Amino acid sequence: MAHSEGLSHPETRLNRPVRPILCDADGRLPHESEFLKQLGIRVREMRAQRDMSRRELARLSGLSERFVAQIEAGKGNVSIVRLLRIALVFRGDGPAA
Repeated sequence: MAHSEGLSHPETRLNRPVRPILCDADGRLPHESEFLKQLGIRVREMRAQRDMSRRELARLSGLSERFVAQIEAGKGNVSIVRLLRIALVFRGDGPAA
């Protein structure tokens, strides 16, 4: 095998067709959708463990009840800052706590 046959050179890779990244109906990559789904499940579990309503979690975190529902459904594209607000409520250090 010649040297150029066994190695992938940058100029060779540029000539290969690029496969499109397949997104779901929400425009997310499959890994992103799965992450948001698992995050939603965990938020719902944590809220249930504390016998807390969505309304209460929303009030304590400074988020809307609708947004909390979207997160729990795996649909809300939650920022790290909003996730921190939820985590602080569960830890007992929430903004309104």
